[in-house]
Amino acid sequence: MATPGAHPATKGEATLIAPEILAPVDLTENLELFRAKLSLYLKPEEIARIESAYVFSAAAHRGQLRSSGDPYVSHPLAVAGTIADWRLDPQALIAALLHDVMEDTAITKQEIADRFGKSAAELVDGVSKIDRIENQSYEEAQAENFRKMLLAMARDVRVILIKLADRLHNMRTLGAVPVEKRHRIARETLDIYAPIANRLGLNTLYRELQELSFLHLHPLRYRVLAKAVKGARGNRREVVGKIMETLRRRLPEAGIAAEVMGREKHLYGVYRKMREKHLSFSQVLDIYGFRVIVKDIPTCYLALGALHGSYKPVPGKFKDYIAIPKANGYQSLHTTLIGPYGTPVEVQIRTAEMHHVAESGVASHWLYKDDNALSELQQKTHKWLQSLIELQSASGDSAEFLEHVKVDLFPGEIYVFTPKGKILGLARGATSVDFAYAVHTDIGNRCVACRINFELMPLRTELRNGDRIEIITATHANPNPAWLSYVKSGKARAQIRHFLKTQQHEESAALGERLLAQAVTGQGLRPGDIDAAVWERFVRSCGAKTTKRDVLTDIGLGKRLAAIVARRLASVREAGGGKPAEHKPQGAIIIHGSEGLSVQLAKCCRPIPGDPIVGIIRKGQGLLVHTHDCRSIGKTHHERDNWVDVEWEPETARLFEVGIRIVAENRRGVLAKVAAEIAAGGSDIQNVSMDDDRGIYTMLNFTLQVAHRVHLARVMRGLRHIPEVLRITRTKE
Repeated sequence: MATPGAHPATKGEATLIAPEILAPVDLTENLELFRAKLSLYLKPEEIARIESAYVFSAAAHRGQLRSSGDPYVSHPLAVAGTIADWRLDPQALIAALLHDVMEDTAITKQEIADRFGKSAAELVDGVSKIDRIENQSYEEAQAENFRKMLLAMARDVRVILIKLADRLHNMRTLGAVPVEKRHRIARETLDIYAPIANRLGLNTLYRELQELSFLHLHPLRYRVLAKAVKGARGNRREVVGKIMETLRRRLPEAGIAAEVMGREKHLYGVYRKMREKHLSFSQVLDIYGFRVIVKDIPTCYLALGALHGSYKPVPGKFKDYIAIPKANGYQSLHTTLIGPYGTPVEVQIRTAEMHHVAESGVASHWLYKDDNALSELQQKTHKWLQSLIELQSASGDSAEFLEHVKVDLFPGEIYVFTPKGKILGLARGATSVDFAYAVHTDIGNRCVACRINFELMPLRTELRNGDRIEIITATHANPNPAWLSYVKSGKARAQIRHFLKTQQHEESAALGERLLAQAVTGQGLRPGDIDAAVWERFVRSCGAKTTKRDVLTDIGLGKRLAAIVARRLASVREAGGGKPAEHKPQGAIIIHGSEGLSVQLAKCCRPIPGDPIVGIIRKGQGLLVHTHDCRSIGKTHHERDNWVDVEWEPETARLFEVGIRIVAENRRGVLAKVAAEIAAGGSDIQNVSMDDDRGIYTMLNFTLQVAHRVHLARVMRGLRHIPEVLRITRTKE
């Protein structure tokens, strides 16, 4: 199957071949193996329906070959074989056999529904890609297809299980496709599909997808590392054998019946450790580990004590995933021991049930028909799938949605506590803001401070394992755009962006209304003269989905010019029998300084009340207010249609940032004198810096908060009284 976003006509893996030259390939053995898997858990009538789906798929794909030269139907048969290993229901097996027919043939969703049922048709549709839109880039098409697939998965987890089985077989046969496409598919698998498999607890599948991706992305590194591991296997055989013998002897001596097995670290795991920790292969000592499987949970802890009695544990390397399971349901005790010759050895202790879940994840407890008997693992999976729908509603487009999902695909690595003792798992590096949004969206939107372990801490503080977090909220608080620079979770990022976009649209609509009222006045009308009937006729002429609010928002965001909209409204009014307007001078927009996202004070010149100002409408940004002598204004003389008359409100309640530069004698205590004088003038210091060149004189740069231009003049006058101060200037650039 081709990668998401690729058009069926250009796919490299399914190539149309004329039937007369199709080489016959014997699929009998694979088909018999598939039937044997089905007979283990399905009824004969169910198997008959699945076989009819295979016949239908073979007929639909007749004449198609894969890049390997095999008949294309061998691919859906292999995918269905993997689904059968997980013992999914007949509808999922039918969908696996038909998962490519809508994409590669003329078969429609309705035909599948009529023949095999609506459920199977919905599953096939969920796995199928959307046709690529003209002028759409590969990345955009890829993001849109992932969005469709993940939302279908949120409705029915079988969609992603079929997709993962499909990707597994494609990766196993990837050697037949061109190198460039091979790299693209392998990278996509490593970034998206392997983490999804891990998130669903499909550990065996997760590891194989990683290994195959590594093989195709870095074939030379793979071969070199494989050779090194093979050599180390012989060199360390004595050490491994000695540890295995000790474990198998020591556990029965302690009265513990256990199965002990050795395991070799996967090549990709070794490679990633070498790369991330900058180690050579000889420095990676934990290539081998051991797994101890016992009968029940109390025995897990008894076995741990017995092992710690045989070999010394490494401090800080013990993890109890039984008491606190991973987000994907994984449970085990992990400990690292110092073995013979000082070699560190990792041991995992778990029950047989935990081992089954660790290998097969959500597919290990397949209770799809019984919604009331969901296991704890399936409940966690369901909760995560529902969170995808929340991300979808909060995300603006497919690319943003995919970005948020990628963030959440990496499971939580730290565990923190709410004030009531509830445990929450978060990604490493998460902050109190991530925690607040994990508790509830409203808590996140209203948070203003936090207590970590009963101490007030900044919201950007990174959380650590075992922290107790209390969020302090305020009724009128809103998300801060600065939070986006340090939040880790996809939910927090999506909700903050969603709030800011909504707020910007509301503020832009309000600004658009003010700008339009100004422009309508210039047409000789009062805003009240443009009644609902005039608006209705105007909006109808703009397009079927356009509303009055959309028009006002577009004006506020600079996507429409208020003067043009006002002229069109005036002409629509006249056409409807209204009195012709007389042109009058427009009034100025009043600037309060607290308008929010839709009206921004330019960072280049930092205007403050009292400065002569001019406004410029910037597309997508709203109204930018500059001082009249700002250099940026000179560069926009060709955009005079976007200039807006603006005036300060006589009384403003907020403080404004302004920059000043002071040249002073380089003497002890000068900075303290300057700071004291600024404070005496009723101003706050936001930032201060000094030039590195420390000669006789030094340059001090301050960012202050002042109420208006007169306030600034008063502060500067006080500073001039300091004997060491030689010169003071206001900085605008």
